[in-house]
Amino acid sequence: MEKEKNESEGYRVAELDRQAKYVVLVLVLSGVFWLLFGTLLALVASLKMHAPDWLSQSSWLTFGRVRPLHLNTVVYGWASMTGAGVALWMLSRLLKTPIFLRGYIMVAAMVWNLALAVGSIQILAGYSRGIEWLEFPTPVMVVIVLCVVVMSISVIMMLVARKVKHLYVSVWYILAAFIWFPLLGIVSSLPIFDTPTVQAGMNWWYAHNALGLWFTPVGLAAAYYFIPKVLGRPIYSYGLSLIGFWGLALFYNWNGFHHLIGGPVPTWFVTISISASVMMVIPVVVVAVNHHMTVVGSFSAIKYSPTLRFVVFAAMSYTFVSLQGSMQALRSVNEIIHFTHFVVAHAHIGLYAFVTMMLFGACYYILPRVLLREWHSKPLIKLHFWLTASGIILYVAALQYIGFFQGLAMNDPDVPFTETVTMTMPYLVARSASGVLMAAGHLIFAWLVFKMAFSPAEEVDTPALWEKIRKEFAV
Repeated sequence: MEKEKNESEGYRVAELDRQAKYVVLVLVLSGVFWLLFGTLLALVASLKMHAPDWLSQSSWLTFGRVRPLHLNTVVYGWASMTGAGVALWMLSRLLKTPIFLRGYIMVAAMVWNLALAVGSIQILAGYSRGIEWLEFPTPVMVVIVLCVVVMSISVIMMLVARKVKHLYVSVWYILAAFIWFPLLGIVSSLPIFDTPTVQAGMNWWYAHNALGLWFTPVGLAAAYYFIPKVLGRPIYSYGLSLIGFWGLALFYNWNGFHHLIGGPVPTWFVTISISASVMMVIPVVVVAVNHHMTVVGSFSAIKYSPTLRFVVFAAMSYTFVSLQGSMQALRSVNEIIHFTHFVVAHAHIGLYAFVTMMLFGACYYILPRVLLREWHSKPLIKLHFWLTASGIILYVAALQYIGFFQGLAMNDPDVPFTETVTMTMPYLVARSASGVLMAAGHLIFAWLVFKMAFSPAEEVDTPALWEKIRKEFAV
């Protein structure tokens, strides 16, 4: 009887994965394309930091156009589209119901790609809003938000039709993400952003919340799903996971205004943001404890599981970047590191070391299941990890080290401003070197995904590698 029950459950899971197949493929493949395009832009922008005359004859390749486009294609192309695919797949598994509106979602994905292409041309042509994280013209952002709304409707329909009573914490995070992001997108398109002083406040409200209320919930949902799933054991504490969720929901919304310390906004306004940023220590520590205690005793599984390797690295990065963010919000720290490369590195810990590495790990788990085949090369997966991990570590170490001393120099009236620029040059070269490492990792990942999706291969019932790990480390 138990065997029949397990086989029945396995059939239901296989059917869910079969129905999710094309939604996941369209979103992930689209995301990988924008990852490669964004990586190329990132390398160009990084090289121009220490070789500003390179490509200076082409106005559409100036730093002021290439760098914003890099940010927007990575944020709204790679991270958002891949994150949506990962989130929808997890939700289908957790609610034991197929993804609704699959045809509409795939059409929305195509429209989303078209909007990104149009927005990219506009930015390179000089038609940018000039607002951090919102450089795409307003119509492009409206289209992207409407595409996410289609997926949000699917999420709600799946929730209503769910076959389970208990909602695992990952469902909470995913549902919140698909509600919060459309609301953020609507506000970002309002004319209020055209008011100079108000624009500054709204800019950082949006930019910080796009990371904290869109990407972070998806990333944490993945961590809460894949760590226990790969190890075959329950999460350490469900109660702690809910504290982490509600802490994020209550405190994160105010965090962005600490970027305006010393700016043209009321002091009390910034002080509230600083307080909320410090309070974020509570949900961050709770999440860190929960993840660590789930993995404790099975750390050696990281050597064998590609998913666990990326996910644990990402989860540790989330803890680090969040605690660092709380520290940076303090006025005494902010007055040193503000307007320096330190903050640039901090942002990359959040969007790359946490979000991107988490998505890599999720893809390594999901694609074999929806396609029923193993990855082409496990050594290449390891190489992908070490290239990207070492690349982001070098990036952060170089920029945060020099960024701190750059801040001290900028606050010293006896130090000429030109010296605060020239002192960063060797570290900007290191930044470009780290970008080459990450770019190599991205090419490997893209090649593996392409081989997985398009190369003929013998299908298997279950990905053998992950089943072996689960049996070996389960308690």
